[in-house]
Amino acid sequence: MKTFLIATLGALAGAVVGAVLLVLIGSMAIGGLINAATAPPEHPERIVLTIDMREALDDQAPNSGIEALLGAPSGFIDIITRLDAARRDDRVKGVLIRTSEFGIGSARAEEYKAGLEAFQQSGKFVIAHSQGIFSGVSAYRAAAGADEIWIQPAAEVIVTGLGFETLFLKGLFDKLGIHPDFIALYEYKNAPNTYSESGYTAAHRQAMTALADSIWASSLGSIARDRDLPLATLKAVLESGPLSSRALIENRLADYIGWPEDAEQAALDRAGNGAETLDILTYTPPAPRPKSPIIAIVGGQGAIVTGAAGGNILSEGQGFASDTISAALHEAANDPDVKAIVFRVDSPGGSATASDQIWRAVERAREDFNKPVVVSMAEYAASGGYYVSTGADWIVANPSTITGSIGIFGGKFGVSDALARIGINAEAIEVGGSFTGAFTTTAPFTDSQRAAITDWLTRGYDRFVSLVADGRSLTRDEVDDRARGRVWSGQDALEQGLVDEMGGLMTAIAKARVLAEIPEDDAVAYKIFPRPDRAFGLGQPNMGTTASQISRFGDVLELLDQPVVQQALGEATRPGSIRVETRAPVYHER
Repeated sequence: MKTFLIATLGALAGAVVGAVLLVLIGSMAIGGLINAATAPPEHPERIVLTIDMREALDDQAPNSGIEALLGAPSGFIDIITRLDAARRDDRVKGVLIRTSEFGIGSARAEEYKAGLEAFQQSGKFVIAHSQGIFSGVSAYRAAAGADEIWIQPAAEVIVTGLGFETLFLKGLFDKLGIHPDFIALYEYKNAPNTYSESGYTAAHRQAMTALADSIWASSLGSIARDRDLPLATLKAVLESGPLSSRALIENRLADYIGWPEDAEQAALDRAGNGAETLDILTYTPPAPRPKSPIIAIVGGQGAIVTGAAGGNILSEGQGFASDTISAALHEAANDPDVKAIVFRVDSPGGSATASDQIWRAVERAREDFNKPVVVSMAEYAASGGYYVSTGADWIVANPSTITGSIGIFGGKFGVSDALARIGINAEAIEVGGSFTGAFTTTAPFTDSQRAAITDWLTRGYDRFVSLVADGRSLTRDEVDDRARGRVWSGQDALEQGLVDEMGGLMTAIAKARVLAEIPEDDAVAYKIFPRPDRAFGLGQPNMGTTASQISRFGDVLELLDQPVVQQALGEATRPGSIRVETRAPVYHER
């Protein structure tokens, strides 16, 4: 059916006449899908939710492409919000986890752990099964708090230490005749070091060692608490090297040896007669009361760039484009039903200009619309990712979030020598002043160009520091001491006053409730932004964690309602009688 829709909707984009014919041919099939989408989901009376941590998920679901149209939830935050909702669903008895064989990211592991812990506190169980872990303490950490951990026979677990590996390319570039020419502000802004250095500088080594130490210590402490082990004992065991399944049992890091089906059966037995497993991404919580207060979740992930996010009906799109995210923040702030905004940031940085635009959108939401904004930092919220966060009312980060990097750099590669080695002579004719050829890739900066670019970058750095000082109620000197391009773990950033609280998305939502003065006993609804692009009249305006298929197929109906299509289809097939409301917010109990 996905293939059918891709072909159909692709033709719609190509030509109106072709679109009309294809819609005519497929109208009954689409109608069947709409009816299926609008029907309440049929879930078992006893449910064991399954979470497959081996599946690679973006932090947020795509906002364009066929997956967005079909409404299939596919982001990490979809899992977290559903897991939170399942705490109050009497049908859900427990969770069965399939652990990843590789690292999943320490910050993500912390959010999984927090969500599973809250789920257990509601009186429900968690069972995990592992087929071995070949790298990354985060894969084990995410499931360490399970009531039962099963390990497959003959599996090996490697969760030793934590490290960062950097490839330094200066020697290669020297041989090729490529000259990296970058200006970085300041000594800890190490992104260009991979091109311009042969190894770690003292500042680079200091920052990365401190980051690794912080994340490793946080990981050990978390696992020790979950497994009720002395910290020193756990550290010695994990740092000793690969552990067999039997060694894992002997050291109290697992509870049972068995196959995946054994762990599944244990979960079903524990859930009771008639229990069935259900993938958490296909689980729909019961709808709460209407008219619940709404909290908007505005999400951006990836490199921060100017312009609008890419993607179309045939390809997924999600990103951190300044026009798209700024518009989403404005739309959420301008929505009278939205009481607060949670801004989910998952980005290692990007364009300073784009970051500044998004920062202003956060400011406008707070100042012009009086909407509280709480930032939830995911795996990364560094450099530009911190820039866009600094104006929020409250910043929440996971202990292992990589954040800070308050700094700026710019430059280019000079390749004239490399070109000459293969017989290419690059020459240029330049008019308009000495800065005209500053960003050609043939020659390094002149002294005057380097001075001008340094002044330009310094102005950007000074603005960044000033915004952080205003947002964090620090002096400029205090911020500069914490800045200079240095990255921090979330835990260290808390101690430095760069973030306000440790936690994940649900912690940020809880804080948003408080700032919006939503009574503790009131249910809240989530409204997800940015809304998918309405390319060719398609796309879905509300992408949420429940009933998402209804709203997406509502947009297909909206397409079918267009006059040019109606003319061809005739009134007999007009879908108005089965139209669904595409603007209704998506609700979750909380």
